[in-house]
Amino acid sequence: MESHRSGFVNIIGKPNVGKSTLLNALVGEKLSIITSKPQTTRHRILSILSGEDFQIVFSDTPGLVDDPNYGLHRMMNAFSLSAFEDADIMMLVTDPYDNFQENDPLIPLLQKLEVPKLLLVNKIDQVAEDRIDQVVKKWKNWVDFDYILPISALQKEGVPELMQLILSRLPEGPVYYPKDQLSDRHNRFFVAEMIREQILQLYSKEIPYATEVQIDAYEEEENIDRIRAIIYVSRRTQKAIVIGKDGMAIKKLGIAARQEIEAFLGKQVYLELYVKVRDDWRNDDKSLRGFGYNADA
Repeated sequence: MESHRSGFVNIIGKPNVGKSTLLNALVGEKLSIITSKPQTTRHRILSILSGEDFQIVFSDTPGLVDDPNYGLHRMMNAFSLSAFEDADIMMLVTDPYDNFQENDPLIPLLQKLEVPKLLLVNKIDQVAEDRIDQVVKKWKNWVDFDYILPISALQKEGVPELMQLILSRLPEGPVYYPKDQLSDRHNRFFVAEMIREQILQLYSKEIPYATEVQIDAYEEEENIDRIRAIIYVSRRTQKAIVIGKDGMAIKKLGIAARQEIEAFLGKQVYLELYVKVRDDWRNDDKSLRGFGYNADA
């Protein structure tokens, strides 16, 4: 009987370096939301890629926030650092605009890690080669990586080579999840994330960072899914902005989100959106737990 290889391949890095874009390129599905704004990813999301003789459990983590201002930020950092606990392969994603310093707390954690470590310098399509070389040289002085690979996750440049690299380093192991399962999350989670993605795209300033989306009702019918979602904001003034004059802003949000959700589910969706105020939810432990920001989420 042929051996089966499996393992947890964990992706870490600072906000906005392209971790989620890379994950989606590797698994061939849009499972992590992507915007140009930092702190788009808030949870640790497992994405599963299976073949006959292998199973890779990719882990996308929030970007490490240098100066966490809220309880939410501290929980996001905890999700990121939990990737050090179960990694079979660790991938640090950075880019040519890398602002890491030698005293960064991530560096000693990487130095101590005994599993294969990969440095991926993303966005190579945006800069000259000498800038990439500077970033690589800096990191070589700090951490003994097993492999260093310049990539463009957006253009999928270097992604096939990365996949072969991962498969070659994957240890023998069991089947952790059913082979047809794509993630450890349910559709309700992805639907909430798609609504939040459109909030990030359509609103500016503080609004995207002060909102959280929770699915209040989800009814699956043969030809249509009926979904009711609540958008929570931190202050009453933010509620007015999300709704917009004569409800135009939230209507635009609903249309954009529904289109994304229908493409993901492959069926028609009836989407209702409501806005509620939950004062300073980003610093409220009970609210954070209710939104899934806890160690077991």
